[in-house]
Amino acid sequence: MSDVKSAIGSALNHIIQESTRELEDGDYIGEDGLVYCGKCNTHKERIIDLPESIYGPGKKRKVHFMCKCEQEAQERRKKKEQYEEEMARIRQMRDASLMDSKYRKATFSNYRIYEQNRKAFRIARAYTDRFPEMLEENQGIIFYGPVGTGKSFTSACIANALLDNKVSVIMTSFVKILQNIQTQDEAAYISMLNSAKLLILDDLGTERNTDYALEKVYNIIDSRSRASKPMVLTTNLTLSEMLESEDIRYKRIYDRIFETCVPVEVPGESFRRIAAEQRFDKMSKFMEG
Repeated sequence: MSDVKSAIGSALNHIIQESTRELEDGDYIGEDGLVYCGKCNTHKERIIDLPESIYGPGKKRKVHFMCKCEQEAQERRKKKEQYEEEMARIRQMRDASLMDSKYRKATFSNYRIYEQNRKAFRIARAYTDRFPEMLEENQGIIFYGPVGTGKSFTSACIANALLDNKVSVIMTSFVKILQNIQTQDEAAYISMLNSAKLLILDDLGTERNTDYALEKVYNIIDSRSRASKPMVLTTNLTLSEMLESEDIRYKRIYDRIFETCVPVEVPGESFRRIAAEQRFDKMSKFMEG
């Protein structure tokens, strides 16, 4: 027992022995015999009382103590490490989001607002800002309208804004989901989709209209609804096509969606078609000299 006590005492004495290290440039010994920092003039040593129970009789020892500028430097390092960890986590979440690379830079700040998409922009921005409330209430959105009006881009803006705030989001399409289910365990895959706080499902209605495909679409939407987690969907279908569908396979899907998702129209001409026409006109003028 005495050998153990002696070993502990020796180790502690080595760790907290009186400071004999050389003074750093500018440091000095104060009137109290302690080392002071030459930059901030706060002490770099302090005296502590060692209780008798540690080893031998109680003693006083000088130990190193971080001066003010050392503490500030440590705080800066901690903040930098925390920031880097946060950025790494956001990158990991973005990688796990399954989002197409073309949408990774979609943000509200580079959103091109026109009269036709102004309402969608306003609602998407408000939904993002109030997402904790939307999550609590299991409130979703379904953006509908013609091809190329910016429904997917708007949804991606929501996804990226939430990911930047470290909210887990998965953005994918039913076409991709149906492909993945064929090669993966369905229950585990759906569980993975439901692990995200927000699930964005792009291009509803472009999946195959087989009984198998539509049953899987319903299962995904139903499981998400049962998990009480919100969805954002996009579709080229009209509101009447969804609300007035007479096909029971589709009707049960749309009914489940509208239980939790508010329809938001994104009308107008296709941005992609307009952009293509502009490129064509520009190239024609170039070719004509």
